[in-house]
Amino acid sequence: MKSFNKRELILKGNMKKTILLLSAPIMFNNFVQTIYNVVDTYWVSKLGASEVAAMTLIFPVVFLIISLGIGMNVAGTAMVSQYVGGNQWEEASKISGQLLSLSFIISILFSILGFVSVPYVVSFMGATGDVFTHSYDYLRVIYWDMPLVFIFFVYTAIKQGQGDTFTPMIINVGGVLLNIVLDPIFIFTLNLGIRGAAYATILSRGVFILYAIYTLFNKKSNIYLNKNRLVIKKDALLKIIKIGLPASVGQSVSAFGFIILNIFVISYGETTLAAFGIGNKVTSLVTMPALGIGSAIATIIGQNIGANQMDRVKEALKTSISMTCALLMVGGFIMFLSSYNIMRFFIHDPEVILQGAAYCRLISISLPFLGIFQVLVGTFQGSGRTIYAMFMDIGRLWLLRIPMIVLFKHYTDWGSNSVWYAMILSNIFICGLGYIMYSKGSWQGKAIHQEETCI
Repeated sequence: MKSFNKRELILKGNMKKTILLLSAPIMFNNFVQTIYNVVDTYWVSKLGASEVAAMTLIFPVVFLIISLGIGMNVAGTAMVSQYVGGNQWEEASKISGQLLSLSFIISILFSILGFVSVPYVVSFMGATGDVFTHSYDYLRVIYWDMPLVFIFFVYTAIKQGQGDTFTPMIINVGGVLLNIVLDPIFIFTLNLGIRGAAYATILSRGVFILYAIYTLFNKKSNIYLNKNRLVIKKDALLKIIKIGLPASVGQSVSAFGFIILNIFVISYGETTLAAFGIGNKVTSLVTMPALGIGSAIATIIGQNIGANQMDRVKEALKTSISMTCALLMVGGFIMFLSSYNIMRFFIHDPEVILQGAAYCRLISISLPFLGIFQVLVGTFQGSGRTIYAMFMDIGRLWLLRIPMIVLFKHYTDWGSNSVWYAMILSNIFICGLGYIMYSKGSWQGKAIHQEETCI
């Protein structure tokens, strides 16, 4: 479906149909990505529990670095969607070029800094012995994947801002499928171990990202790039920073919070960290509908705000919440019943299985609240009021989850389950805070203005 038709659907179509059509490709994309993560974990788990623990330990570190790229994605989706909603295609093309150039420069700098700091970072995380070695090996390679990740974030933002969630899905699915094929080859056939998983990721992603960038310079598209649009302009840079910085701060502080969370988890032992890592992969599979709807609603919110249709904005949020909660209640029920068998699929260590099954059963209770969280964040991001999304990201971890973990660790005898209880309660409480911010209505209004020319 072309951009003009998608715009018509988003601004005037049946809301449930609109949400489904936009979120379905994102859901499928998330599904395939999660399948890759599951397969990646499956192959790495064949190396041993310490390798799984290593990947779990350093994931928040990688996420911390790409948080700025996520900020560019959020800013891009908000700005492009609002320009498209206001029928300002030229401005949408100009801001897209600025996003691409800025993201590439920043990602190169972060890759270099990350590569140099690997031993210090892994030590800070509390890794020792085999976990330290495997974390070090994986992190030194995967840092060079950052430019590819940043560029894909921008590509997704440009397409998604137009209402095109299908093309980014195709690009990403292609890379994921290639990655699934390359994983066992690099890990076992080439005998690269955990480093092989990182090499496979970079190679498979790079092939398809190059093609994605090539398509952005197609003049037949409604939004396209040229050399002039890649030259960074001060006014556009400031606009991107204004919208993208709160999202980046929220994601990066949140990611750092997950680093602290992992430090607490590993304090209960390598077995607990491995169980947490596998359990998270399973949870991400169940929650993919929430992630898909949360991403889709940002585009719907942005374009309708750009077209001054606030009643439709509110309708989108209410419909998204009802759909997300229904889907996650079903998924959570299935996960609760099959948690033990799910863990046995990944690993044969009986202690990891027991702890992982306990994690899956407990976290399944709060899944509908995680869905509400994603919808509220998508709403605030689509409106361009990313400071509200930042507060929800930071508040969930730093105001709620981590303090609870500290209290439970020192004042209860719940053991590793105290971490899971803190996760459940933080998901529930942050939704209440998010609803209060939504009810006040100060997030409403355009992040761009009809009369402005950003470049």
